[in-house]
Amino acid sequence: MTRETRIGPVEQGLLDQLERGPIHLTLIDPEKSSPEESAALARGAVALGSSGIMLGGSTGISPERMDATARAVRGAVRAPTIIFPEGPGSLSPEARTIFFMSLLNSRNLDLVIRTHARTALAIRKLGLETVPMGYIVIAPGMRVGEVGQVDAIDRADVAGAQGYALAAEMLGMRWVYLEAGSGAPAPVPAEMVRAVRSVLSVPLIVGGGIRSGPEARRLLDAGAEVLVTGTIAEAEGIGPRFRAILAEVKRTPGR
Repeated sequence: MTRETRIGPVEQGLLDQLERGPIHLTLIDPEKSSPEESAALARGAVALGSSGIMLGGSTGISPERMDATARAVRGAVRAPTIIFPEGPGSLSPEARTIFFMSLLNSRNLDLVIRTHARTALAIRKLGLETVPMGYIVIAPGMRVGEVGQVDAIDRADVAGAQGYALAAEMLGMRWVYLEAGSGAPAPVPAEMVRAVRSVLSVPLIVGGGIRSGPEARRLLDAGAEVLVTGTIAEAEGIGPRFRAILAEVKRTPGR
């Protein structure tokens, strides 16, 4: 019997876009924005060139709220809607896709693998497309570092970040995410992004603390292939700083 690793249509679509250059994903927290507000934000972000909408962020998102938000966002945009899970309560068939991610530097094995084992059958039953990801928190980590019981990688520990990222790839994870934490005072250091990119052959996502076009530019020049922003859009909507970040992503040539 031949077994193949099947990449789903959403993941393949993102990979196809990466062939043409970096992309942007917009993170929306269903507990901070109503379904109607989330749909409007998604519509504006996608119109500017954001390639997809991630839903997640808060602790304790109810399935009902996730269902309503995912349904509203999918009705507003054709770009993929992807669950960015904070726990089993984040599961919703309305989103159709989930980042199946392991919080690699957590001290809590539930967030590394146990919750995944407990929910894998439910995810398959729901018919969700899974996108396997290694999720790595860089200091300061902010709320995700606290809730995730993370040993955050020091911002100067480039080798540590490289090791976690390469281990994720060697374990078969097809995406790697470096996360400074929502609302972080500064993004992941460009030097760390450059070093991690140099050892990977899978796409590198960078998020947390990105608030301006120049910050986005430094990360893109260092090798980030996907930028994720959430706080700036929640605070200001589709404002000048969000537009500046998207502009930098769009003007970056393919690698």
